[in-house]
Amino acid sequence: MISCSGKSVLKGIAIGKVYLFKKQEYVLKQEKISDAEAEISRFEEAKKKAVVQLDALYEKALKEAGEEQAMIFDVHKMMIEDQDYLDSIRNMIKEESVNAEYAVHVTGENFAAVFASMDDEYMKARSADVLDISKRIVNNLAGIVDGGIDSEEPVILLADDLSPSETVAIDKSKILAFVTKNGSANSHTAILARSMNIPSLVKTDVELKDEYTGMTGIVNGIDGTFYLDPDEATLEDMKNRKEAWEKERAALQELIGKDNVTTDGRRINVYANIGSVEDVEKVLKNDAGGIGLFRSEFIYLGRDTYPTEEEQFEIYKEVVSRMGGKKVIIRTLDIGADKQADYFGIPKEENPAMGFRAIRICLSRVDVFKTQLRAIYRASAFGTVSIMFPMIISVSEIRRIKEIVEEVKTELASEEKEFGNVELGIMVETPAAVMISEELAKEVEFFSIGTNDLTQYTLAIDRQNQSLDNIYDSHHPAVLRMIQMTIENGHKGGAWVGICGELGSDTTLTKTFIDMGIDELSVSPTYVLGLRKTIREI
Repeated sequence: MISCSGKSVLKGIAIGKVYLFKKQEYVLKQEKISDAEAEISRFEEAKKKAVVQLDALYEKALKEAGEEQAMIFDVHKMMIEDQDYLDSIRNMIKEESVNAEYAVHVTGENFAAVFASMDDEYMKARSADVLDISKRIVNNLAGIVDGGIDSEEPVILLADDLSPSETVAIDKSKILAFVTKNGSANSHTAILARSMNIPSLVKTDVELKDEYTGMTGIVNGIDGTFYLDPDEATLEDMKNRKEAWEKERAALQELIGKDNVTTDGRRINVYANIGSVEDVEKVLKNDAGGIGLFRSEFIYLGRDTYPTEEEQFEIYKEVVSRMGGKKVIIRTLDIGADKQADYFGIPKEENPAMGFRAIRICLSRVDVFKTQLRAIYRASAFGTVSIMFPMIISVSEIRRIKEIVEEVKTELASEEKEFGNVELGIMVETPAAVMISEELAKEVEFFSIGTNDLTQYTLAIDRQNQSLDNIYDSHHPAVLRMIQMTIENGHKGGAWVGICGELGSDTTLTKTFIDMGIDELSVSPTYVLGLRKTIREI
């Protein structure tokens, strides 16, 4: 028996045959060509095919993992149409008379090196994307097809790491679990594993040997262990633990329709976070009390122009209508930092996480802001809607927002367009907002604490920087004191207070948050029932 340790990205136990995922590699050759135009035509056809493939991958990811995870393929499509990238390939074929495969590969390596050398972590991450799209085009030129698993039964997929394209192209019905030698808790493999609700490990100290294919394996996502060729005692123990875990998960279904009330009668609202209309089905299936965070910025990503008022209205209306009167809290667009849209024309920043983003964009581009607000207010006629504004640092920002809101309501009333009574709130995700939270609470009806950004700003650690994972601590006493201060001051000022960041689903802190006086926790839909169970046992 071989026992390996890894970092768990989703709890659970999987037992099955191991399948070593090996990438089909093209052996690159530099060849002299005589007809440059014909070679460029070959390249153009391979590029067109790549775009079609990316469209298909987007739709597959949208269906299987949601819009947030699918967006990477829209990013790839934008990159594959970059004029500098395309011109570089065409010029290399013409001027150096080399084959298209070689020109694409070299250009991809050059562009990836430029991205990798940048200081900005978001731009550094684009290096892997350039290599991914270049490889896709080269594979199309070489006739290589990827994404297959040569197995009739579901397997534990063992790999060095998986690119976004590979994770989506793989037939999910054949996957019991992922185990990767590299990667991180924020990698595409990890994101998809959580979306698919399957146990998976990353950064596993495992060798990648051909002989492992077909061998029995066990992925223990509860304690982060991967067993190869387990002995009888281990296999029997893991089967029993797997059965117990599945019974525990099945028992959660019995909590559907039950209240989120502690044993001493404290009621907590448990809502769900979403990024698209498609996510509403998961919200309803898991019996969330409402939507605590609708990330509206994903409506703006993966496109070439601003979404119109009508486009946004139809999306918000569908979500609000399907929720059947349950509260839907829509966050106004949080573009910037790690979420970029070229058509916004935001100049490159040395530190985008602290730059021109979120409400700062909205208050400087009021026409864009008012278009979104008009769409949200119109949708509010079809259900219960609240709006929250991200990255607030001052009372003056809220007062300006409220002025714009009144302008929107006046316009809609004059046009005889219906709208409901909309609750206004803010995201508390900066230390500045925490320190003046009592004053801010007098201006709004609720706070939602964004613990992801609050942690990075409190600790001065870029949460996108994987090299700092070892000191990024969302349980840091300073972060918890910030949360407590926000709850106390929010209540003093008359606002209810919730959490919509990752810490909301951390059940080791649920009692702490309830003791602090939290009113609402908003989590990924799949965590709703588990959180309800925890609350009911406190």
